[in-house]
Amino acid sequence: MQLEAQNSHNRHVRLEPLGEHHRLELQAACAADPQVWRDLYPHSMAPEHFDAAWTKMMVQAAEGAWIPHAVLIQGRCIGMTSYIGPDIANATVEIGGTYYHPDHRGGAVNPAAKRLMLDHAFAAGARRVQLNVDAINHRSRAAVLKLGAVQEGILRQHRVVWTGRIRDTVVFSILAGEWPAVRARLDARLEGF
Repeated sequence: MQLEAQNSHNRHVRLEPLGEHHRLELQAACAADPQVWRDLYPHSMAPEHFDAAWTKMMVQAAEGAWIPHAVLIQGRCIGMTSYIGPDIANATVEIGGTYYHPDHRGGAVNPAAKRLMLDHAFAAGARRVQLNVDAINHRSRAAVLKLGAVQEGILRQHRVVWTGRIRDTVVFSILAGEWPAVRARLDARLEGF
């Protein structure tokens, strides 16, 4: 598996390797919902934490542990999604670190962005793509199931989030052999938008 950030697009979104030129628009998008950072994310990109989180993410990107993508609509960055911890030897990767401006939730943006990310991961040789969601994040859990992922289980008391809350993590996956059928259903769903 050889996975790297790349430009890709469909009729709903454009993905680009996240870079400095996206920073201000992403910061504005993240500032649009400060409550979500306190309640649902393991780290914070709220205004008071954005600069430190950005720096950490860019260091992880330089090390290859995090492959972030800007999500653009009509040339404007409205959020991000990432490959996390690509495991080349085992041909697995997680898709996560996803955030969208509240105005772009619940429509075509997430399935369209995930369609591009999944397609690239499997084309690069991934055998398994994992998606992890905080157990209390019911909206994201439902969204991952609608993508066609299989819920594998819940890791109890899996991690401590930045606020100190102990998080249970729901683990989902899509396997390479499942991808053609999942892709077909996802494409049909996207045609409805």
